[in-house]
Amino acid sequence: MKRRDFLRNSTALMGGSVVFNSAMLAPSVLSAQETPVTGGTLIWGHSETTQNLDIHQTGTASSSRVLQNIHNSIVTVDENLSVIPMLAESINVSDDGLTYTFNLREGVLFHDGSPMTSADVKYSFERVKDPATGAVSFEVFNNVASIDTPDDLTVVVTMSSVNAPFLSRLAENGAGAVIPLGSGDTQGTTPMGCGPFKFTRYEVGNVVEMERFDDYWDGPAYLDRVLAREISESTTRLTGLRTGELHMINDIPLDRVGEIEADPNLQVVSWFPLNFDFVNMNHNYEPFQDARVRIAFDMIIDKEALMQGALWGQGATSASAGYPSAAAYNSDISPRPQDIEGAKALLAEAGYPEGSLNIVFKATTNYPYHIETAQILVEWFRMAGVNLTIEQLTWADWLSQCWIDRDYQMTMMNFFALWEPDYLFYSVWNSTGAFNYRGVNDPVIDELTERARGTVDDAERADVYKAVQQQIFDEAHDIVLWFRNGTIGAQPNVMGLDTVVHPNGSNLNFHKVWLSA
Repeated sequence: MKRRDFLRNSTALMGGSVVFNSAMLAPSVLSAQETPVTGGTLIWGHSETTQNLDIHQTGTASSSRVLQNIHNSIVTVDENLSVIPMLAESINVSDDGLTYTFNLREGVLFHDGSPMTSADVKYSFERVKDPATGAVSFEVFNNVASIDTPDDLTVVVTMSSVNAPFLSRLAENGAGAVIPLGSGDTQGTTPMGCGPFKFTRYEVGNVVEMERFDDYWDGPAYLDRVLAREISESTTRLTGLRTGELHMINDIPLDRVGEIEADPNLQVVSWFPLNFDFVNMNHNYEPFQDARVRIAFDMIIDKEALMQGALWGQGATSASAGYPSAAAYNSDISPRPQDIEGAKALLAEAGYPEGSLNIVFKATTNYPYHIETAQILVEWFRMAGVNLTIEQLTWADWLSQCWIDRDYQMTMMNFFALWEPDYLFYSVWNSTGAFNYRGVNDPVIDELTERARGTVDDAERADVYKAVQQQIFDEAHDIVLWFRNGTIGAQPNVMGLDTVVHPNGSNLNFHKVWLSA
Protein backbone atom coordinates (compact mmCIF):
# COMPACT_ATOMS: atom_id res chain seq x y z
CA MET A 1 0.00 0.00 0.00
CA LYS A 2 1.34 3.41 -0.95
CA ARG A 3 1.71 6.08 1.70
CA ARG A 4 -0.80 8.29 -0.12
CA ASP A 5 -3.33 5.45 0.17
CA PHE A 6 -2.59 5.23 3.86
CA LEU A 7 -3.33 8.91 4.29
CA ARG A 8 -6.66 8.40 2.59
CA ASN A 9 -7.52 5.55 4.96
CA SER A 10 -5.83 5.95 8.32
CA THR A 11 -7.31 2.70 9.62
CA ALA A 12 -5.29 0.60 7.17
CA LEU A 13 -2.86 -2.01 8.48
CA MET A 14 0.60 -1.62 7.02
CA GLY A 15 2.85 -4.63 6.47
CA GLY A 16 6.59 -5.00 6.62
CA SER A 17 8.84 -4.23 9.55
CA VAL A 18 12.51 -3.32 9.90
CA VAL A 19 14.67 -5.73 11.86
CA PHE A 20 16.95 -4.17 14.45
CA ASN A 21 20.52 -4.04 13.20
CA SER A 22 23.75 -2.97 14.86
CA ALA A 23 24.02 0.58 16.14
CA MET A 24 25.67 1.79 12.95
CA LEU A 25 25.25 0.90 9.30
CA ALA A 26 27.99 1.41 6.77
CA PRO A 27 27.52 4.28 4.31
CA SER A 28 25.32 3.09 1.46
CA VAL A 29 27.26 5.09 -1.14
CA LEU A 30 30.76 6.48 -0.74
CA SER A 31 33.24 7.81 -3.25
CA ALA A 32 36.58 6.07 -3.55
CA GLN A 33 38.89 7.41 -0.87
CA GLU A 34 42.01 9.34 -1.80
CA THR A 35 44.90 10.84 0.12
CA PRO A 36 43.47 13.54 2.44
CA VAL A 37 44.28 17.16 1.65
CA THR A 38 44.09 20.19 3.90
CA GLY A 39 41.96 23.23 3.17
CA GLY A 40 38.51 24.38 2.22
CA THR A 41 35.28 25.28 3.96
CA LEU A 42 32.60 22.65 4.33
CA ILE A 43 29.05 24.04 4.26
CA TRP A 44 26.74 21.79 6.24
CA GLY A 45 22.96 22.13 6.02
CA HIS A 46 22.05 21.57 9.65
CA SER A 47 18.48 20.36 10.04
CA GLU A 48 17.89 22.10 13.37
CA THR A 49 18.47 25.38 15.13
CA THR A 50 21.36 25.55 17.57
CA GLN A 51 20.16 26.51 21.03
CA ASN A 52 22.32 27.21 24.10
CA LEU A 53 26.03 27.08 23.21
CA ASP A 54 27.02 26.10 26.75
CA ILE A 55 28.05 22.43 26.50
CA HIS A 56 27.11 21.78 30.13
CA GLN A 57 23.70 23.40 29.96
CA THR A 58 22.39 22.40 26.55
CA GLY A 59 20.01 19.46 26.34
CA THR A 60 19.39 19.48 22.59
CA ALA A 61 21.02 17.25 20.00
CA SER A 62 21.01 20.20 17.59
CA SER A 63 23.50 22.08 19.77
CA SER A 64 25.51 18.98 20.67
CA ARG A 65 26.20 18.21 17.00
CA VAL A 66 28.02 21.53 16.73
CA LEU A 67 29.58 21.66 20.18
CA GLN A 68 31.10 18.19 19.98
CA ASN A 69 33.55 19.63 17.46
CA ILE A 70 34.55 22.43 19.84
CA HIS A 71 34.86 20.36 23.00
CA ASN A 72 36.39 17.09 24.11
CA SER A 73 35.36 14.97 27.06
CA ILE A 74 37.39 13.25 29.73
CA VAL A 75 36.25 9.92 28.20
CA THR A 76 34.39 8.85 25.06
CA VAL A 77 33.13 5.61 23.52
CA ASP A 78 34.41 3.42 20.70
CA GLU A 79 32.34 1.90 17.90
CA ASN A 80 31.14 -0.81 20.30
CA LEU A 81 29.99 1.84 22.80
CA SER A 82 32.72 0.81 25.23
CA VAL A 83 34.12 3.65 27.33
CA ILE A 84 37.68 4.65 26.37
CA PRO A 85 39.95 7.50 27.53
CA MET A 86 39.92 10.81 25.66
CA LEU A 87 41.34 13.77 27.56
CA ALA A 88 42.31 11.24 30.19
CA GLU A 89 45.20 9.07 29.08
CA SER A 90 44.21 6.34 31.51
CA ILE A 91 41.66 5.72 34.27
CA ASN A 92 41.98 3.59 37.39
CA VAL A 93 38.96 2.48 39.42
CA SER A 94 39.44 1.17 42.97
CA ASP A 95 38.31 -2.34 43.83
CA ASP A 96 35.43 -1.02 45.91
CA GLY A 97 34.23 1.17 43.01
CA LEU A 98 34.38 4.35 45.07
CA THR A 99 37.53 6.03 43.72
CA TYR A 100 38.23 7.06 40.12
CA THR A 101 41.72 8.29 39.25
CA PHE A 102 42.03 10.10 35.93
CA ASN A 103 45.57 10.48 34.55
CA LEU A 104 45.36 13.35 32.06
CA ARG A 105 47.06 13.66 28.69
CA GLU A 106 50.05 15.95 28.71
CA GLY A 107 50.18 18.78 26.18
CA VAL A 108 46.43 19.27 25.64
CA LEU A 109 45.72 22.93 24.84
CA PHE A 110 42.56 24.98 24.98
CA HIS A 111 41.71 27.23 22.04
CA ASP A 112 43.23 30.24 23.79
CA GLY A 113 46.57 28.39 23.97
CA SER A 114 46.45 27.63 27.70
CA PRO A 115 47.29 24.07 28.81
CA MET A 116 44.59 21.83 30.22
CA THR A 117 45.32 20.80 33.82
CA SER A 118 43.57 18.96 36.61
CA ALA A 119 42.26 22.32 37.87
CA ASP A 120 40.22 22.69 34.68
CA VAL A 121 38.77 19.20 35.06
CA LYS A 122 37.86 19.81 38.71
CA TYR A 123 36.24 23.12 37.78
CA SER A 124 34.26 21.50 34.93
CA PHE A 125 33.01 18.61 37.07
CA GLU A 126 32.04 20.86 39.96
CA ARG A 127 30.29 23.24 37.58
CA VAL A 128 28.10 20.42 36.25
CA LYS A 129 27.40 19.25 39.81
CA ASP A 130 26.40 22.72 41.02
CA PRO A 131 22.58 23.16 40.78
CA ALA A 132 23.08 26.87 40.05
CA THR A 133 24.68 25.96 36.71
CA GLY A 134 21.53 24.38 35.34
CA ALA A 135 23.51 21.53 33.77
CA VAL A 136 21.29 18.86 32.23
CA SER A 137 23.59 16.08 33.49
CA PHE A 138 23.83 17.30 37.08
CA GLU A 139 22.64 13.95 38.47
CA VAL A 140 25.81 12.25 37.14
CA PHE A 141 27.64 13.80 40.09
CA ASN A 142 24.93 13.27 42.73
CA ASN A 143 27.01 10.92 44.85
CA VAL A 144 30.42 12.47 44.22
CA ALA A 145 31.87 13.18 47.68
CA SER A 146 35.07 14.94 46.62
CA ILE A 147 37.25 15.88 43.65
CA ASP A 148 40.97 16.18 44.40
CA THR A 149 43.91 17.29 42.25
CA PRO A 150 47.17 15.95 43.71
CA ASP A 151 49.09 17.33 40.72
CA ASP A 152 48.47 19.07 37.40
CA LEU A 153 47.80 15.83 35.52
CA THR A 154 45.86 13.82 38.10
CA VAL A 155 42.21 14.03 39.15
CA VAL A 156 40.80 11.82 41.90
CA VAL A 157 37.00 11.53 42.18
CA THR A 158 35.71 9.88 45.36
CA MET A 159 32.14 8.59 45.59
CA SER A 160 29.94 8.44 48.66
CA SER A 161 28.37 5.28 47.22
CA VAL A 162 28.90 3.09 44.18
CA ASN A 163 27.74 4.58 40.87
CA ALA A 164 28.36 1.86 38.29
CA PRO A 165 27.42 3.93 35.19
CA PHE A 166 29.60 6.91 36.22
CA LEU A 167 32.23 6.57 33.48
CA SER A 168 29.72 5.93 30.71
CA ARG A 169 27.68 8.93 31.83
CA LEU A 170 30.80 11.11 31.52
CA ALA A 171 30.97 10.08 27.86
CA GLU A 172 27.59 11.59 26.98
CA ASN A 173 25.66 14.87 26.85
CA GLY A 174 28.50 17.12 27.92
CA ALA A 175 28.79 15.72 31.45
CA GLY A 176 32.49 15.04 31.02
CA ALA A 177 33.32 18.00 28.75
CA VAL A 178 36.30 19.96 30.07
CA ILE A 179 36.31 23.76 29.80
CA PRO A 180 38.94 26.26 31.02
CA LEU A 181 38.92 27.23 34.66
CA GLY A 182 36.55 30.17 35.25
CA SER A 183 35.12 30.23 31.71
CA GLY A 184 31.56 29.22 32.61
CA ASP A 185 30.05 32.68 32.28
CA THR A 186 31.13 33.04 28.63
CA GLN A 187 30.49 29.51 27.36
CA GLY A 188 26.91 30.27 26.33
CA THR A 189 27.97 33.01 23.91
CA THR A 190 31.60 32.15 23.12
CA PRO A 191 32.15 28.44 23.69
CA MET A 192 35.76 27.40 24.14
CA GLY A 193 37.21 23.96 24.66
CA CYS A 194 40.05 21.83 23.38
CA GLY A 195 38.34 20.12 20.43
CA PRO A 196 39.47 19.99 16.77
CA PHE A 197 37.60 23.19 15.84
CA LYS A 198 37.33 26.53 17.60
CA PHE A 199 34.24 28.70 17.67
CA THR A 200 34.28 31.76 15.40
CA ARG A 201 30.78 33.21 15.29
CA TYR A 202 27.07 32.49 15.62
CA GLU A 203 24.31 34.29 13.77
CA VAL A 204 21.26 33.17 15.70
CA GLY A 205 18.97 31.02 13.61
CA ASN A 206 21.29 31.25 10.62
CA VAL A 207 24.82 29.87 10.94
CA VAL A 208 27.51 28.69 13.33
CA GLU A 209 31.09 29.01 12.09
CA MET A 210 34.03 26.96 13.35
CA GLU A 211 37.64 27.03 12.19
CA ARG A 212 40.41 24.47 12.51
CA PHE A 213 42.42 24.44 15.75
CA ASP A 214 45.94 23.76 14.54
CA ASP A 215 47.20 22.72 17.99
CA TYR A 216 44.59 20.03 18.57
CA TRP A 217 46.14 17.27 20.67
CA ASP A 218 44.97 14.50 18.32
CA GLY A 219 46.25 16.20 15.20
CA PRO A 220 44.70 19.12 13.27
CA ALA A 221 41.59 18.69 11.15
CA TYR A 222 41.84 18.80 7.36
CA LEU A 223 39.13 21.40 6.80
CA ASP A 224 39.92 25.09 7.29
CA ARG A 225 36.44 25.67 8.66
CA VAL A 226 32.90 24.34 8.92
CA LEU A 227 29.81 26.48 8.36
CA ALA A 228 26.74 24.94 9.99
CA ARG A 229 23.87 26.63 8.16
CA GLU A 230 20.62 26.14 10.05
CA ILE A 231 17.97 25.05 7.55
CA SER A 232 15.09 23.34 9.31
CA GLU A 233 12.86 23.25 6.22
CA SER A 234 13.67 19.88 4.66
CA THR A 235 12.89 20.71 1.02
CA THR A 236 15.06 23.85 1.14
CA ARG A 237 17.87 21.82 2.65
CA LEU A 238 17.65 19.18 -0.07
CA THR A 239 17.51 21.81 -2.80
CA GLY A 240 20.69 23.35 -1.42
CA LEU A 241 22.42 19.99 -1.66
CA ARG A 242 21.23 19.38 -5.21
CA THR A 243 22.33 22.82 -6.44
CA GLY A 244 25.73 22.54 -4.76
CA GLU A 245 25.09 25.39 -2.35
CA LEU A 246 25.59 22.88 0.47
CA HIS A 247 28.29 20.22 0.68
CA MET A 248 26.36 18.08 3.10
CA ILE A 249 23.01 17.83 4.85
CA ASN A 250 21.75 15.68 7.68
CA ASP A 251 18.19 14.35 7.79
CA ILE A 252 17.34 13.77 4.15
CA PRO A 253 13.56 14.33 3.86
CA LEU A 254 11.96 11.00 4.74
CA ASP A 255 9.97 10.79 1.51
CA ARG A 256 13.08 11.47 -0.62
CA VAL A 257 15.61 9.02 0.83
CA GLY A 258 15.18 6.40 -1.89
CA GLU A 259 15.44 9.04 -4.61
CA ILE A 260 18.71 10.43 -3.23
CA GLU A 261 20.15 6.95 -2.71
CA ALA A 262 19.56 6.29 -6.40
CA ASP A 263 21.24 9.52 -7.53
CA PRO A 264 24.76 8.69 -8.83
CA ASN A 265 25.85 12.30 -8.31
CA LEU A 266 25.33 12.27 -4.55
CA GLN A 267 26.53 10.27 -1.58
CA VAL A 268 24.29 8.88 1.14
CA VAL A 269 25.22 7.67 4.59
CA SER A 270 22.47 5.85 6.47
CA TRP A 271 22.40 4.21 9.87
CA PHE A 272 20.06 2.84 12.51
CA PRO A 273 19.05 4.19 14.93
CA LEU A 274 19.29 7.96 15.03
CA ASN A 275 16.72 8.50 17.78
CA PHE A 276 13.55 7.21 19.35
CA ASP A 277 10.19 8.98 19.33
CA PHE A 278 7.43 8.84 21.90
CA VAL A 279 4.07 10.43 22.58
CA ASN A 280 4.00 12.28 25.90
CA MET A 281 1.08 12.79 28.26
CA ASN A 282 1.45 15.44 30.94
CA HIS A 283 1.11 13.61 34.26
CA ASN A 284 0.12 16.86 35.97
CA TYR A 285 -3.04 16.98 33.84
CA GLU A 286 -5.80 15.20 35.74
CA PRO A 287 -6.95 12.65 33.13
CA PHE A 288 -3.39 11.41 32.66
CA GLN A 289 -2.95 10.77 36.36
CA ASP A 290 -5.08 7.67 35.76
CA ALA A 291 -3.11 4.82 34.19
CA ARG A 292 -6.28 3.55 32.52
CA VAL A 293 -6.46 6.72 30.42
CA ARG A 294 -2.81 6.47 29.44
CA ILE A 295 -3.17 2.79 28.50
CA ALA A 296 -6.33 3.53 26.53
CA PHE A 297 -4.51 6.23 24.56
CA ASP A 298 -1.78 3.69 23.79
CA MET A 299 -4.44 1.24 22.57
CA ILE A 300 -5.84 3.83 20.15
CA ILE A 301 -2.60 3.94 18.11
CA ASP A 302 -1.54 1.47 15.41
CA LYS A 303 2.22 1.93 15.71
CA GLU A 304 3.23 0.10 12.53
CA ALA A 305 0.67 1.95 10.43
CA LEU A 306 1.73 5.23 12.01
CA MET A 307 5.40 4.55 11.30
CA GLN A 308 4.65 3.84 7.65
CA GLY A 309 2.38 6.85 7.32
CA ALA A 310 4.39 9.51 9.13
CA LEU A 311 7.93 8.12 8.85
CA TRP A 312 7.67 6.63 5.35
CA GLY A 313 8.91 3.36 6.79
CA GLN A 314 12.28 4.88 7.72
CA GLY A 315 12.59 3.16 11.08
CA ALA A 316 11.33 0.32 13.26
CA THR A 317 8.56 0.20 15.81
CA SER A 318 9.42 -0.54 19.43
CA ALA A 319 7.57 -0.69 22.74
CA SER A 320 10.68 0.35 24.66
CA ALA A 321 13.06 3.27 24.37
CA GLY A 322 15.96 1.03 25.39
CA TYR A 323 18.79 1.18 22.87
CA PRO A 324 18.05 -1.71 20.48
CA SER A 325 21.60 -3.08 20.35
CA ALA A 326 22.22 -2.81 24.11
CA ALA A 327 22.21 -5.75 26.50
CA ALA A 328 19.67 -3.87 28.64
CA TYR A 329 17.06 -3.65 25.85
CA ASN A 330 13.88 -5.49 26.82
CA SER A 331 12.91 -7.35 23.66
CA ASP A 332 10.09 -9.19 25.43
CA ILE A 333 7.86 -6.09 25.33
CA SER A 334 5.74 -5.68 22.19
CA PRO A 335 3.69 -2.66 21.15
CA ARG A 336 0.07 -2.78 22.27
CA PRO A 337 -2.11 -3.64 19.28
CA GLN A 338 -4.69 -1.11 18.20
CA ASP A 339 -8.01 -1.78 19.94
CA ILE A 340 -10.41 1.14 19.52
CA GLU A 341 -13.34 -0.57 21.24
CA GLY A 342 -11.17 -1.71 24.12
CA ALA A 343 -9.81 1.83 24.51
CA LYS A 344 -13.35 3.26 24.59
CA ALA A 345 -14.34 0.78 27.30
CA LEU A 346 -11.26 1.58 29.38
CA LEU A 347 -11.86 5.32 29.09
CA ALA A 348 -15.48 4.87 30.16
CA GLU A 349 -14.34 2.81 33.14
CA ALA A 350 -12.01 5.68 34.10
CA GLY A 351 -14.94 8.10 33.98
CA TYR A 352 -14.43 9.51 30.49
CA PRO A 353 -17.23 8.34 28.19
CA GLU A 354 -17.24 9.15 24.49
CA GLY A 355 -17.14 12.85 23.75
CA SER A 356 -16.01 13.93 27.21
CA LEU A 357 -12.30 14.31 26.56
CA ASN A 358 -10.93 17.27 24.61
CA ILE A 359 -7.16 17.04 24.25
CA VAL A 360 -4.75 19.56 22.70
CA PHE A 361 -1.72 17.96 21.04
CA LYS A 362 1.21 20.38 20.79
CA ALA A 363 3.63 19.42 18.01
CA THR A 364 6.69 21.23 16.72
CA THR A 365 7.10 22.14 13.07
CA ASN A 366 10.84 21.55 13.59
CA TYR A 367 10.06 17.88 12.96
CA PRO A 368 7.57 17.68 10.07
CA TYR A 369 6.84 14.04 10.79
CA HIS A 370 5.62 15.05 14.26
CA ILE A 371 2.96 17.17 12.58
CA GLU A 372 2.05 14.30 10.26
CA THR A 373 1.89 11.94 13.25
CA ALA A 374 -0.53 14.26 15.03
CA GLN A 375 -2.67 14.60 11.93
CA ILE A 376 -2.96 10.82 11.60
CA LEU A 377 -3.79 10.43 15.30
CA VAL A 378 -6.74 12.84 15.07
CA GLU A 379 -8.88 10.34 13.13
CA TRP A 380 -8.05 7.38 15.38
CA PHE A 381 -8.83 9.40 18.49
CA ARG A 382 -12.10 10.57 16.95
CA MET A 383 -13.04 6.92 16.43
CA ALA A 384 -12.35 6.33 20.14
CA GLY A 385 -14.56 9.25 21.16
CA VAL A 386 -11.72 11.65 21.99
CA ASN A 387 -11.58 15.11 20.42
CA LEU A 388 -7.91 15.68 19.58
CA THR A 389 -6.88 19.08 18.21
CA ILE A 390 -3.41 20.08 17.05
CA GLU A 391 -1.45 23.18 17.99
CA GLN A 392 1.66 23.67 15.85
CA LEU A 393 4.66 25.29 17.55
CA THR A 394 8.04 26.49 16.41
CA TRP A 395 10.98 24.69 18.00
CA ALA A 396 11.68 27.64 20.29
CA ASP A 397 8.04 27.80 21.39
CA TRP A 398 7.93 24.03 21.96
CA LEU A 399 11.02 24.21 24.18
CA SER A 400 9.54 27.11 26.10
CA GLN A 401 6.02 25.75 26.54
CA CYS A 402 6.50 21.98 26.75
CA TRP A 403 10.06 21.50 27.96
CA ILE A 404 10.49 24.40 30.36
CA ASP A 405 7.00 25.48 31.43
CA ARG A 406 5.35 22.05 31.01
CA ASP A 407 2.35 23.87 29.61
CA TYR A 408 0.77 21.14 27.50
CA GLN A 409 -1.63 18.22 27.69
CA MET A 410 -0.18 15.94 25.04
CA THR A 411 2.88 16.25 22.83
CA MET A 412 5.58 14.25 21.04
CA MET A 413 9.33 14.29 21.25
CA ASN A 414 12.40 12.42 20.04
CA PHE A 415 15.55 11.75 21.98
CA PHE A 416 19.01 11.20 20.53
CA ALA A 417 22.11 9.40 21.77
CA LEU A 418 20.51 7.67 24.75
CA TRP A 419 22.54 4.48 24.38
CA GLU A 420 23.62 4.60 28.04
CA PRO A 421 20.74 3.14 30.11
CA ASP A 422 21.31 5.29 33.21
CA TYR A 423 21.33 8.39 31.01
CA LEU A 424 18.12 7.19 29.38
CA PHE A 425 16.02 5.79 32.19
CA TYR A 426 17.21 7.93 35.09
CA SER A 427 17.17 11.21 33.18
CA VAL A 428 13.87 10.65 31.40
CA TRP A 429 11.75 8.65 33.88
CA ASN A 430 13.18 9.09 37.39
CA SER A 431 11.07 11.67 39.25
CA THR A 432 14.17 13.88 39.68
CA GLY A 433 15.56 13.30 36.17
CA ALA A 434 16.69 16.29 34.15
CA PHE A 435 14.58 15.23 31.14
CA ASN A 436 11.43 14.33 33.07
CA TYR A 437 9.32 17.15 31.62
CA ARG A 438 6.16 15.00 31.76
CA GLY A 439 6.07 14.89 35.57
CA VAL A 440 6.36 11.09 35.83
CA ASN A 441 6.47 10.16 39.51
CA ASP A 442 6.64 6.39 39.92
CA PRO A 443 8.24 5.06 43.13
CA VAL A 444 8.93 1.72 41.41
CA ILE A 445 10.96 3.41 38.66
CA ASP A 446 12.74 5.64 41.19
CA GLU A 447 13.78 2.62 43.24
CA LEU A 448 14.87 0.59 40.22
CA THR A 449 16.93 3.38 38.63
CA GLU A 450 18.68 4.06 41.95
CA ARG A 451 19.30 0.34 42.44
CA ALA A 452 20.83 0.08 38.97
CA ARG A 453 23.41 2.72 39.87
CA GLY A 454 24.65 0.56 42.73
CA THR A 455 24.64 -2.71 40.79
CA VAL A 456 28.17 -3.45 39.62
CA ASP A 457 27.50 -6.68 37.73
CA ASP A 458 26.65 -5.77 34.13
CA ALA A 459 24.14 -8.59 33.59
CA GLU A 460 22.33 -7.86 36.84
CA ARG A 461 22.20 -4.15 36.04
CA ALA A 462 20.78 -4.95 32.57
CA ASP A 463 18.01 -6.97 34.23
CA VAL A 464 17.14 -4.01 36.45
CA TYR A 465 16.81 -1.76 33.40
CA LYS A 466 14.62 -4.35 31.70
CA ALA A 467 12.33 -4.16 34.72
CA VAL A 468 12.28 -0.36 34.36
CA GLN A 469 11.16 -0.71 30.74
CA GLN A 470 8.43 -3.16 31.77
CA GLN A 471 7.13 -0.73 34.40
CA ILE A 472 7.10 2.17 31.92
CA PHE A 473 5.13 0.00 29.51
CA ASP A 474 2.72 -1.45 32.08
CA GLU A 475 1.84 2.01 33.37
CA ALA A 476 1.97 3.62 29.90
CA HIS A 477 3.86 6.57 31.35
CA ASP A 478 4.65 7.44 27.72
CA ILE A 479 3.80 5.81 24.41
CA VAL A 480 7.01 4.70 22.71
CA LEU A 481 6.52 4.58 18.95
CA TRP A 482 9.70 3.77 17.05
CA PHE A 483 13.39 4.23 16.36
CA ARG A 484 14.13 6.41 13.35
CA ASN A 485 16.88 5.91 10.77
CA GLY A 486 19.60 8.52 10.36
CA THR A 487 20.72 9.86 6.98
CA ILE A 488 23.32 12.19 5.53
CA GLY A 489 23.45 13.39 1.94
CA ALA A 490 26.67 14.82 0.49
CA GLN A 491 28.40 16.05 -2.62
CA PRO A 492 30.84 13.55 -4.21
CA ASN A 493 33.87 15.63 -3.16
CA VAL A 494 33.15 15.27 0.56
CA MET A 495 35.55 12.63 1.82
CA GLY A 496 35.85 10.81 5.12
CA LEU A 497 32.10 10.46 5.55
CA ASP A 498 32.60 7.11 7.24
CA THR A 499 34.09 9.03 10.19
CA VAL A 500 31.34 11.65 10.59
CA VAL A 501 28.70 9.88 12.68
CA HIS A 502 29.56 9.40 16.34
CA PRO A 503 29.03 5.87 17.69
CA ASN A 504 26.06 7.21 19.67
CA GLY A 505 24.24 7.67 16.34
CA SER A 506 23.51 11.34 16.93
CA ASN A 507 26.57 13.58 17.11
CA LEU A 508 28.58 14.55 14.03
CA ASN A 509 32.35 14.95 14.02
CA PHE A 510 34.26 16.71 11.25
CA HIS A 511 37.80 16.07 12.49
CA LYS A 512 38.68 13.60 9.69
CA VAL A 513 36.45 15.02 6.93
CA TRP A 514 38.05 16.68 3.91
CA LEU A 515 37.21 18.07 0.49
CA SER A 516 38.79 16.59 -2.61
CA ALA A 517 39.82 18.82 -5.50
